Amino acid sequence: PGESRDFTMTAYLVRHPRGDLLIDSGFGSQVDAQFARLPMLMQVTSTYSKGTPAAEQLAAAGIEPASLTGVLLTHAHWDHVSGMTDLPGVPAWLSEAEAAFVHGDLPMAAIAHSMPNLTLRPYAFADTPYLGYARSFDVWGDGSIVIVPAPGHTPGSVVIFVSLPGARYAFIGDIVWQSEGIERPAERPWISRHLVDSDGDQVRAQIEHLAALHQRFPQIVMVPAHDARPTATMPRLMP
Repeated sequence: PGESRDFTMTAYLVRHPRGDLLIDSGFGSQVDAQFARLPMLMQVTSTYSKGTPAAEQLAAAGIEPASLTGVLLTHAHWDHVSGMTDLPGVPAWLSEAEAAFVHGDLPMAAIAHSMPNLTLRPYAFADTPYLGYARSFDVWGDGSIVIVPAPGHTPGSVVIFVSLPGARYAFIGDIVWQSEGIERPAERPWISRHLVDSDGDQVRAQIEHLAALHQRFPQIVMVPAHDARPTATMPRLMP
């Protein structure tokens, strides 16, 4: 109780011979205007500080943002799509269920829904099991990036598994906000669940599955989108 935590708003670059992808887009240059459109309860219970948007970090590293093949969204809440405003023409890859969530113009999808130049690229899951999930989408067909459905936080939330030489990651979005949510396991506080989760029972099932997966395959690094600690172990485009 009372423990302070840094919450990150992250975008991860995954390079591949067939195309470079981001996982989520982090905060973009229009974050102030976007934050001002959130429900008032979220505004009064949240504070944030701005870093360098993903598009600027890419450009500084010599990577043209427009050259990205796409942005793989773990889900379409505002803090995961904010940076899309700085990536015109780069499609947002998301599950069919999450695309329907965006098109539905619900309050929690309002920022994504209102982005005038946001191009959605929905994908479907194949009936191919992966790590205990009944369906999956193999992005490049080589097992390097495999996405599985993980509804609950939003109707079309996903987990994105990335396999690199010598390392494996599970980018779990907002199923939990901090690693302890998987390690203990534990849910968010009830007020947070009420504010941000579309289906609490589904979130609970996702946590249980990931906790079991973590026990069986501890070599897979679980990466909650807002936990600074696993993110700090990864190479950075900027110091």
